[in-house]
Amino acid sequence: MPDEKTLETLRSRIDEIDLKLLDLINDRIKTAAEIGADKAARGEDVYRPEREAEVFRRLLELNPGPLSNDAVRAIFGEIISCARSAEAPVRVAALGPRGTFSEQATHKVFGKQIMLVEAASIKEVFRLTESGDAQFGVVPVENSTEGGVNATLDLLVETPLKACNEVELRVAHCLLAHPDATKPEQIAGHEQALAQCRNWLGNNYAGVVLAPQTSTAEAARAVAGDPGTLAVASSETAALYGLEILSRDIADIPGNTTRFLVLAAEAAAPSGKDKTSLVVANSDEAGSLLRLLEPLARAGISMTRIESRPTRSGLWKYVFFIDLEGHVAEPKVEAALKEIESASAYLRILGSYPQAS
Repeated sequence: MPDEKTLETLRSRIDEIDLKLLDLINDRIKTAAEIGADKAARGEDVYRPEREAEVFRRLLELNPGPLSNDAVRAIFGEIISCARSAEAPVRVAALGPRGTFSEQATHKVFGKQIMLVEAASIKEVFRLTESGDAQFGVVPVENSTEGGVNATLDLLVETPLKACNEVELRVAHCLLAHPDATKPEQIAGHEQALAQCRNWLGNNYAGVVLAPQTSTAEAARAVAGDPGTLAVASSETAALYGLEILSRDIADIPGNTTRFLVLAAEAAAPSGKDKTSLVVANSDEAGSLLRLLEPLARAGISMTRIESRPTRSGLWKYVFFIDLEGHVAEPKVEAALKEIESASAYLRILGSYPQAS
């Protein structure tokens, strides 16, 4: 254990380091403001997901420790967020109210120095972003337990917006109660959250009615005004709405993770490690789906996901959502997509963006 003199020396050293860090961070912010002025003169967006992905990759590759990579990402994520806000304000739409997993995902990708525009539904996130009320929108697209988020998938077919980034969020569901809780009459939660905890809730609260809400935070807010309701939501919402946590991590499958897409009017440039999302419809001819996928196999392009959704145009007709490795600007990806387009009844490229790390 260090003596008092040694402790004072170490504290003085920390004070010196803090001042150096403060100077360096302020210098970074000033430089970012100069970059912002240059971007504005050329009509470029403040948020460049491909550039930020490159910055994080470089930092993580060169990180000598003892800081963990998660800690590096968290610290520099906020520094980058401050630098971005010095360039220009950034407005991001996400499903509200305060405390949703969508809000957490938004802060994970953009940091805290943004103007968060709370939307009442996933559909409103699209509307706010399409109208320009928000520059970006963050929507859940896929869950590791329940698969695709249907509301998002259906809207992706119709929107002019592009997917410009993705973020993965570890979702830890908790069971929350009013401080003066009575015997539960219902359990509120977003339909996806309730589905992800279906077995646990059935085993522990058999017979209690499940009440779907527009978001997990909305469910928590409902509990704040009703001692007879429980909520499936995050631990953060417990603090926000003055609730008690009865049980933690109640999802049926450990490691439950949701993937979110960042939507924007403009596409992202290549970052060096990208993913492309598309939606495609095959013809009614035998073997048509195979012909759609063959160009990817011949080009050596890996698919990371394929999922079907029924169309609204006819009975037993489907579209396929496909994620593949690579950027649409890469020659082999571009060539493969042209082949797929010629063999398909419908093709829409949803966007290319940096892969979540």
